[in-house]
Amino acid sequence: MKKVLTFLCSALAAVTLISTPVMAQGKPLRIEITDGVIEPLPFAAPVFVAENAAAGTYANDLTKVMASDLIGSGLFREIPNAAHISKITNFNAPVQFADWKAINAQALVTGSVSVTGDKLTIKFRLFDVFAQTPLEGLQFSASVNSWRRMSHKIADAVYSRLTGETGYFDSRVVYIAEDGPKNKRQKRLALMDYDGANTRYLTDASSIVLAPRFSPNARDIIYTSYETGSPRVFLLNVDTLQRRILGDQPSMAFAPRFSPDGSKVVMSLSENGNSDIFVIDVASGRRAQLTNSPAIDTAPSFSPDGSQIVFESDRGGGQQIYVMSATGGSAKRISFGKGRYGTPVWSPRGDMIAFTKLNQGQFHIGVMRTDGSREKLLSRSFLDEGPTWAPNGRVIMFFRETAGANGAPSIYSVDVTGRNLRKVNTPTFGSDPNWSGLLE
Repeated sequence: MKKVLTFLCSALAAVTLISTPVMAQGKPLRIEITDGVIEPLPFAAPVFVAENAAAGTYANDLTKVMASDLIGSGLFREIPNAAHISKITNFNAPVQFADWKAINAQALVTGSVSVTGDKLTIKFRLFDVFAQTPLEGLQFSASVNSWRRMSHKIADAVYSRLTGETGYFDSRVVYIAEDGPKNKRQKRLALMDYDGANTRYLTDASSIVLAPRFSPNARDIIYTSYETGSPRVFLLNVDTLQRRILGDQPSMAFAPRFSPDGSKVVMSLSENGNSDIFVIDVASGRRAQLTNSPAIDTAPSFSPDGSQIVFESDRGGGQQIYVMSATGGSAKRISFGKGRYGTPVWSPRGDMIAFTKLNQGQFHIGVMRTDGSREKLLSRSFLDEGPTWAPNGRVIMFFRETAGANGAPSIYSVDVTGRNLRKVNTPTFGSDPNWSGLLE
């Protein structure tokens, strides 16, 4: 079945960065996706023009990061600079479209960079080469320390204009950074850009930490820690690093996730080998029980509208996926394939649920519709686990662990079509990633 993505004109919102439209008009391009097979759109991105001497390095690095974002999506192919006929030295000069058409570039991204003190200003334009028409143009101003974010924002603007989907590059991932031998692994909370850059450690290695999850505001994180001796869910602010135990947790607590509005956290509490799902109000700490069964109910995740919760349970005799109202009550099983299902996570689009599956000794990351239909497995290995969605619901990140005494986890991403499996480079071993929404 052929799916055509029509490219709609979209404005790029920036709150912490200043953005000003330069020009945005023209005829839309199209990418055709057929049965998950995509012919990447060829684009050219000559190094942005440095308007002054201080901007030279930024212009080069910024262009590379922006192009890397687009290439990494699997939807775009860059035409190398060596093949360029035109050499852009003036951002405002007319574009020689014939030169770019001759090398089969369908889209052209041009830009300029200037530095004044600690302020970096970037202008960029996106052109449809064959229609000889500008499609998008913006200007950003921010601290020079924000140059990577500005690169990601430009890539998001190009991606959005050329796919009709929201971008996902200006986002962060919290994960478990792991060091040391397998039988004595140290674990810390770590924060990074979506592409693995700018790693920052949020905790030390004095206590085991698990399952970090972003708040919708992308500034607060909940996670499970053993620092009190038993697993407890903590709330941590990424800016101040202040943390506290969240609400009333009379027993072992784990697998927390925020509600879509950030006001509540759903988690599992376990006593005497039995786990049920509870919801805790972040402000007051009050909790309410949502399930009450002799089974192990865990790994809850809200739907984007906050009305439902998907979770895993062995109440039917094996580990399967269920959906219930966000207020609790009866639950409906939605997984019926062979094997065991766990760690379900609702897509931000609301149309799919990602999960981990174990079948015939192999682990998989998969997706299904919210009623359990159209199951599709995206990966297979000795151990693939812990899916998390990109902000636009196009890409899934997860971690893969290798077998043997020296086995170690690494973070990967894959498109929802099953294409474009990529390893995310991190300074140490990495596990249990969780993707933030787009930053503001």
